[in-house]
Amino acid sequence: MPDVITSNRLADGVVVFQSADGSWSEDFKRAAVLADAQATADALARAKRDEANNLVVDPYAVPVAERNGHFAPKALREAIRAAGPTIRRDLGKQALGLAPNSGPRAASETEHVSL
Repeated sequence: MPDVITSNRLADGVVVFQSADGSWSEDFKRAAVLADAQATADALARAKRDEANNLVVDPYAVPVAERNGHFAPKALREAIRAAGPTIRRDLGKQALGLAPNSGPRAASETEHVSL
């Protein structure tokens, strides 16, 4: 199962994702998708070094799945962390087009407000 590495940036607490070059991005779409357990272990080791250097806090692997031609977190919690607030789509990463499912909406997606 493919994974991505996520964490929170120490400076401001923003959710970030490890890119293929080892840098950190707020944009889920720039996250490196790790194809196997060894790639995940290697990326997590790099992330732990960044944690030791006070760049990020508590990095961990997140399982992802391909949906509608792009990768998205499998767990609801991680989808929320990647997208931003669930109550208003005009705020957070989804408003900026940085959410995993931003862009053209899937046919099954409906407009609603989570409470």
